[in-house]
Amino acid sequence: MTTAAAATLPPGPRPLIPAVNFLSLRRNRLKFLQGLANEYGELAHFMLGPVPVFLLNNPDAIRDVLITHNKNFMKGEGLQRAKRLLGEGLLTSEGEFHLRQRRLAQPAFHRQRIAGYATTMVEYAAQMSAEWQAGETRDIAREMMRLTLAIAGKTLFGTDVIHEADEIGDALSTTMAAFNRLTLPFSQLIERLPLPSVQRFKQAKKRLDETIYRMINERRQSGADHGDLLSMLIQARDTEGDGTGMTDEQLRDEAMTIFLAGHETTANALTWTWYLLSQNPDVEARLQAEADAVLGGHLPTAEDYPRLKYTEMVLAESMRLYPPAWIIGRRALGDYEINGYHIPAGAILLMSQYVMHHNPKYFPDPERFDPERWTPEAKEARPQFSYFPFGGGPRLCIGENFAWMEGVLVLATLAQQWQMRLAPGHPVELEPLVTLRPKHGMKMTLARRA
Repeated sequence: MTTAAAATLPPGPRPLIPAVNFLSLRRNRLKFLQGLANEYGELAHFMLGPVPVFLLNNPDAIRDVLITHNKNFMKGEGLQRAKRLLGEGLLTSEGEFHLRQRRLAQPAFHRQRIAGYATTMVEYAAQMSAEWQAGETRDIAREMMRLTLAIAGKTLFGTDVIHEADEIGDALSTTMAAFNRLTLPFSQLIERLPLPSVQRFKQAKKRLDETIYRMINERRQSGADHGDLLSMLIQARDTEGDGTGMTDEQLRDEAMTIFLAGHETTANALTWTWYLLSQNPDVEARLQAEADAVLGGHLPTAEDYPRLKYTEMVLAESMRLYPPAWIIGRRALGDYEINGYHIPAGAILLMSQYVMHHNPKYFPDPERFDPERWTPEAKEARPQFSYFPFGGGPRLCIGENFAWMEGVLVLATLAQQWQMRLAPGHPVELEPLVTLRPKHGMKMTLARRA
């Protein structure tokens, strides 16, 4: 909303040297943002060069930006630059084009269709479980990436990529690591330099493009409808618009976005959950007891999903402490006001799930892992946007229901057979890239349940 009366800026750091904020943010993003929230409260202002930036740490203000006044905002600078990787996919596109693409993709994520994906989710998890050996140490972050990539390939694109999952996963990891460079102000200039990191990014992007275009070509040539996302996108026509379908390039952009976001976020959520369970054996024991009682030794099905309530609570609390999507950025298209403070057109608004989810006003003793925060009564007592792991409003993650079902079913499948313990001496450190990754992976020792 615009106003002429609101002319003051909210509190925030005012360093004498302009580059200090930029360097602090680059050095440790989470520490910098958490520090702003702790010191300045629900709305903080700082400058990044000539650009005014505002950190929102209030659920109502976040709701207004993402829902009530969403038309006054567009995606932030980082995702605008990420178009060089993701093209005009759902994550990066804007305006009418985004609405059109979402209309075309939405049917693939209806609840009934997602329920049909449950069998594949469980089959791949059981297949991974059968490969594991008691007493061995594995990088669970890599294992979960491999698993969710295979699930995404099969359920969304009708392609078995399990045998090339490691190679594709490495290419995806390389592109994710390059995201920090993509968000730099002079990234287009940097990408023209013959730097090793630039070459690795280009090779990884080429590898991913080859995989995705191969899927598209195979599906177009066969003409068959496999009931997956790719089939639906190829056959979809924009009946509310011009009646046309997607070009191969548009299909590639959506596939790349879903490949990147659709498996990466769930893999990280699962990895952090296994870590938290290893540190909280009482919670782990209760989750195992639920899996035993609900499933009775059988593999879970879509019908079991709503009965695995405590497992879902565990996953929700894991995504509170370690939200896979840890920040949302928006650029103001016009002047705006928050609580009497003036937000000028062109300003960047940051809404950090990580910061908001650690707000002691809504989550007392915020560092404590407590799935009981997610009873129906506890959830009802908190404002909606005190917790928003999948965003909100028209840009709400299209795959949210898919991710919840996949996370719960994979946890239940593996928890029937295994418990994991962090390998001695393994460092656990946060790496906030596009998603919140464990910087050094997550090496854990496997123990078969008695």
